[in-house]
Amino acid sequence: MTATLPVLLPPAPTSARARLERFAPALALAVFGLIDIFVLGLFSHHGDASFAFSQPFAKVTVPNLSLPAEETCFACGSLTLVLAGVRAFTPDRAWWRRLALSIAVFGFVIALLCWADAGQTIAFNVVNLLSGTLGQSIPIMLGALTGVICSRSGVINIAIEGQLLLGAFTAAMVTSSTGSLWLGLVCGAIAGSLVGSLLAVFAISYRVDQVILGVVLNTLILGLTGYLYDDLMVPYQNTLNSPATFSAVKIPLLGDIPIIGPVFFDSTIFLYLTYVLLVVVQVGLFRTRWGLRTRSVGEHPVAADTVGIRVLRLRFWNVTLAGLIAGIGGAYFTIGSVGSFGKGMSSGEGYIALAAMIFGRYSPFGAIAAALLFGFATQLQSILSSFPGVPIQSNLLLMTPYVVTIIVVAGLVGRVRGPRAEGIPYGAP
Repeated sequence: MTATLPVLLPPAPTSARARLERFAPALALAVFGLIDIFVLGLFSHHGDASFAFSQPFAKVTVPNLSLPAEETCFACGSLTLVLAGVRAFTPDRAWWRRLALSIAVFGFVIALLCWADAGQTIAFNVVNLLSGTLGQSIPIMLGALTGVICSRSGVINIAIEGQLLLGAFTAAMVTSSTGSLWLGLVCGAIAGSLVGSLLAVFAISYRVDQVILGVVLNTLILGLTGYLYDDLMVPYQNTLNSPATFSAVKIPLLGDIPIIGPVFFDSTIFLYLTYVLLVVVQVGLFRTRWGLRTRSVGEHPVAADTVGIRVLRLRFWNVTLAGLIAGIGGAYFTIGSVGSFGKGMSSGEGYIALAAMIFGRYSPFGAIAAALLFGFATQLQSILSSFPGVPIQSNLLLMTPYVVTIIVVAGLVGRVRGPRAEGIPYGAP
């Protein structure tokens, strides 16, 4: 009997793509550091940047903070470059990746604010920035939660943009015609659920391509709401497009806590609903039988079917009910913020919600954190556009949230695996 020796093959050479994927996060961090030093630091105005941490009439005040603008930009950039070097030659761990990204983004924001506020006579109010961030993030957070439920169920929901837009339109019209804010909120949520049911019928029952279907629904709702706006809302502005808005509700004691009180506990009902929905979705997905079944039909529908789970029915109801959340997010545009409906007022935030869901790795808390990042970018560009010392055109600043979306998803999020059965129809054609 002849013994065979094992054949030792040389290790496969690392491909250029693999090397790029490995060093891409470090390169992205290095770009942030170089911008901090060679753009914000070198072109910073002379003087200090002042930051205020209290509202003008707050019961408890916090002293202002002054930082030398140029030196702070250099320090943030140097720290980020060191971080990029360490990140390039250390093992890729999830906690380390998130920590490095958080530090780099925080340093970039500090450098950007110092560059913008250097030499100004009025201190930059951090509380206004944070409270505005939460307000701007509400539709994105609710849209991201909708996307998480749908994707975990195995359905790609590109129609979040349409759900937000139809929810905003319906809430404005119902509130204006009836005078009831709560009825407008409920009808806006139902409108989002209606879009979800259309998505479910065509994607699940008729096995239509889910991405194309979502784009078609968005285009349909954009055209429908635009047509109804021109033919109904413009001629009857006072009766059909002049809704009241929810007033801020300050929670006693908690609303008086310095810095975090005005941000988290002095807002409209929409922010408090977002808190509740976040907890409900998080606990529901990972601590209940419904959540276990939902994740099973999104990961392995065949196995779920063999144990008696009705896959198509569960997917249908999950997508339909998730639309209620997006409808609430759409209602925020009109009866929670602006007070009137405008054509295309969702402004692509449904697509940003999808990016937040991916960046958050299909988890509710991760999606909310990513949505806050995009909302922060939106609020920051709004504030910077009013600064007299910022030499950037307002049209370029309006691109900030979308540029952040592209950078985060393409360069910083890394490899993300969604549910295995996401976007794959189940059942006989």
